Amino acid sequence: MLAEADKETLFSLVSNRPYPANSSEKIIENFEFFASKLAKNSKSVIDICNGLAKLVIVDISLDRILDEPQEIFESMNSTGKELSQADLIRNYALMSLEPKLQTELYSKYWRPMEIDFGQSTYDQEFDSFMRNFLTIKMNEIPRISEVFDAFKSHTENVKANAGGSIELVLADVHRFSKYYVSIINASDVDPKIVPVLQRLFGEFKYTVTVPFLLNVFDDFQNQDLDLADLLQVLNLVESYVVRRAICDIPTNSMNKTFAEFHKYIDKSRYLDSVKAHFASLQSYRRFPDEAEFVDCLGSKDIYHTNMKENLLLTLENVGKKERVLKGQYTVEHILPQNPNLSEKWISDLGPNWQAIQAKYVHTLGNLTLTGYNSEYSDKPFMEKRDMKNGFASSPISLNENLRNATVWNEETIQERAKQLAMKALQIWPNLDFDLSRLKEFGLVENIEEKEEFDLEDHEFLQREKVRLVFDALKTEILRLGNDVTMNVKKHWISFRVDSPFVDVIPKALGLRLTVNLKMDEIEDPQSMAVDISGKGRWGIGDVSINLRSVEDIPYVMKIIQLSYAKQESDLKAIPK
Repeated sequence: MLAEADKETLFSLVSNRPYPANSSEKIIENFEFFASKLAKNSKSVIDICNGLAKLVIVDISLDRILDEPQEIFESMNSTGKELSQADLIRNYALMSLEPKLQTELYSKYWRPMEIDFGQSTYDQEFDSFMRNFLTIKMNEIPRISEVFDAFKSHTENVKANAGGSIELVLADVHRFSKYYVSIINASDVDPKIVPVLQRLFGEFKYTVTVPFLLNVFDDFQNQDLDLADLLQVLNLVESYVVRRAICDIPTNSMNKTFAEFHKYIDKSRYLDSVKAHFASLQSYRRFPDEAEFVDCLGSKDIYHTNMKENLLLTLENVGKKERVLKGQYTVEHILPQNPNLSEKWISDLGPNWQAIQAKYVHTLGNLTLTGYNSEYSDKPFMEKRDMKNGFASSPISLNENLRNATVWNEETIQERAKQLAMKALQIWPNLDFDLSRLKEFGLVENIEEKEEFDLEDHEFLQREKVRLVFDALKTEILRLGNDVTMNVKKHWISFRVDSPFVDVIPKALGLRLTVNLKMDEIEDPQSMAVDISGKGRWGIGDVSINLRSVEDIPYVMKIIQLSYAKQESDLKAIPK
């Protein structure tokens, strides 16, 4: 589908004029492809002319009152390449407008976003941005394949509840898109926050934090916090995600953590409220303290993680203007990982050399960066230190404490791990927050959970369309038997006999069901069910189903009824 840059570039080619600024990479690539083919084989001209002769130009005129442009657009593309969410959203937002307004809004809001995201990454990055944008607007994380549907729902809500127009929606999208580009690319921001953004997104790829940071950048733009506090917030966010990775805390809760984080912010005391919320997070959502972080840094197998190089590079580069770049060096084991160690290595390590090697070889204290990995090989430590380009003459600051060492064993590995841990604590700081202050921020409830809930506690059940589907489903489930009861939890509604046979999680666009069955126990010709075994979702069971309409309830009830019947059968089999 041609965009503005495509048209201008195409006209330049046809008119034999220089390419415009921000010229279309796709048009140029296609032109050069055919030009190279023609240059190699003159007979290709005939094939191309024959092909062009078969082209048919279709001109479709629509009646603005009777026709729905978006439906026609989607149906015309249904048999071709799958449309990106960006294409669907753009056409939904603009296609139904009067031509003059359509051109005005495209030039004012959409075209600048296409330029900011870049031609080569526009579709992928825009889809990712829109998912994060809708997360903070709807308090729900849409699937990437359902971003378009979520955008339509958001737009309808804005028009209905805020009396807004499509221009209001596009202006909002454009504003937040600029924050997104700045965050992801560490561009057009104060130099003081560039390093932390580069680490978060350029190196560690912690895009899970984006929903919260979009709101933080908007608050900064609105002067709700100053640059110093912004930098500290970013440091705490980075510290939270890096510490959790080092401490092997499951990451499946972080999407929700950062999606809902902003609602706990008190803008009159911004930084303290960020610290307070982090401090209130418990169990698998916790902010690891100094003792846990330092212990894991010294004992964790760093080498077999996908963060080993970035972790070492961060420790190497922090505070430096002359940075070591990724790919310049490789990760080196000071104590070799080869189990067949030389006699010198065995002598240095002592009688428990095998246990020491197994325990420490892949840990932080034994890892460094070098450009001479193959030259070092499995040589004894003193040879690695004193050889040409050895540790003693290395420009890498991570090797400073190796220059004067005379032996490499359990004690020296532990000592180096402690030194690197102290450096890590400067990069990824502690919270430094007194837990007794939680009541000041109304956050005690995060620790002391409410025990009883009702349907009114579920935000998304207050939406008319979602509640309609839920009420209809509830009626059908309760008809299964007099022994069926409904139990309302904080995050879901459970239907049970002796134990739950289906759990219902209200979402922004409908219901997510977790059915207490295995995937191989059901028949699902419409492929509505998804296997979630081992994925840590709310509810009991391995089968998940998204239910959006009342019309799908009869089909879904066949699967739910199977779960109910299985539980009834299991209960009858229990000896009285």
